[in-house]
Amino acid sequence: MPKSPLPVLLAAGLGTVALAASSQVLAYGAGDLYTRVGVAKVEPKSDNGDILGGAEVDVDDDSAFAFTLGYRFTDTLGVELLAAEPFDHDFEVEGVTGGSTDHLPPSLTLQYYPLGGTSARVQPYAGLGVNYTLFSDEDVDVPGVELEFDDSWGVAAQLGVDLLIDEHWALNAAAWYLDIDADASLNGDEVGTVEIDPLVVMAGLSFRF
Repeated sequence: MPKSPLPVLLAAGLGTVALAASSQVLAYGAGDLYTRVGVAKVEPKSDNGDILGGAEVDVDDDSAFAFTLGYRFTDTLGVELLAAEPFDHDFEVEGVTGGSTDHLPPSLTLQYYPLGGTSARVQPYAGLGVNYTLFSDEDVDVPGVELEFDDSWGVAAQLGVDLLIDEHWALNAAAWYLDIDADASLNGDEVGTVEIDPLVVMAGLSFRF
């Protein structure tokens, strides 16, 4: 007597439902709240402007812990805030006189996810927004000279990608261009503008709540 195909059909149907449910869980979409954590490296551009009427400034790279907080208000659109512990940059003037400064570069970007709402495990995104950079602990290797950098407003642009592991975790890589131009003062007198304009690269993990 031939076996009934019903059990086979039921098993196939349950498998299809489970696969669809799993894909739905993985899908990025509206209402997602997430954080991304990792190590970020700030790489200032090679020509950082000049001060004192022509003295060239060179700002070094630095790395620090960074994180973001984000929210998706549609399947393809979201917003993300970048924050970090202070970055500590050494710098040289004319390759001789040096100093250092700390800065925090919080950046807010509006993001576009072209594959949002789908079950794709590779989720690229791009963002555009604004950066506000706060400088502190400025120091220069000249006795009796006080250095100050003004805080800076500028454009922030971003590219990134999440590689989904499960419904909560993903590997993340991202890069930002930040427009950071800081007016410099020595003993209260303006001496020029330092153009940092760094590329910030970050690698770490993403967690979706």
